[in-house]
Amino acid sequence: MRNVLILLMWLSWCGVATHAADPAVDAQKLIRLSPDHEVWIDKVNKRVILGGQIALREGQLEMFACLAKTKEHESVVAVNSKAFLIHAGLVAIGAEPGHPAQFRPVYRPATGTEVEITAYWSDEQGRRQQIRAQEWLKNVKTGKAMSENWVFAGSGYWTDRETGQKYYQAEEGDLICVSNFATAMLDVPIESTNTNAALLFEANSAKIPDRGRRVSLVLTPKLKDLPAVRGDDPKVDLLPKPKGEVKN
Repeated sequence: MRNVLILLMWLSWCGVATHAADPAVDAQKLIRLSPDHEVWIDKVNKRVILGGQIALREGQLEMFACLAKTKEHESVVAVNSKAFLIHAGLVAIGAEPGHPAQFRPVYRPATGTEVEITAYWSDEQGRRQQIRAQEWLKNVKTGKAMSENWVFAGSGYWTDRETGQKYYQAEEGDLICVSNFATAMLDVPIESTNTNAALLFEANSAKIPDRGRRVSLVLTPKLKDLPAVRGDDPKVDLLPKPKGEVKN
């Protein structure tokens, strides 16, 4: 597994630039980590870019974003990627994974490099829009937008006892969480139950675009000696959506 991560990191730095249909995307020199998935790194600005679509506009949530065809019933955004590619991209630009929330013998919140998330999309008139991801989420206790940033918890691996093969646990869908999961790749660094009757966050419907709307998500780790806001609108949501199933 260590060799796989090293290979992915090498691809992140030396990979082939995206073959984008929109020249504004090409101009940013993004590096696509897989031809079958919507995940890029921006080496200059130290960002990871994801392509996806709005999956849910109302109701209580366990995720901000899941992997496509996993947990769309409880996530605002569905991302067209594999979790291990996003993990490798974050590591390649300097983010450090910590650990997911731990529940025994006492509660310990998720740790890791803090990550700012910004969403970009085109509205019905074709005008470009952007928003901090927290604005699409609302704390059910305060009625206000979520205030916390996410941290790069890093999920974990489980090993198939019969084959010895290791699997990255976030591939089940626990990508960018707002409820604590021991398998989360990104999580909030506060206690946030995943019990349905007591979920802490819900969708802020008034600010979320219509279902199916293509979006770009920009993951910007807070790194030493770099500004919190870096780079422009990546516009990867203007590219054609991958056809069929997202490949493994």
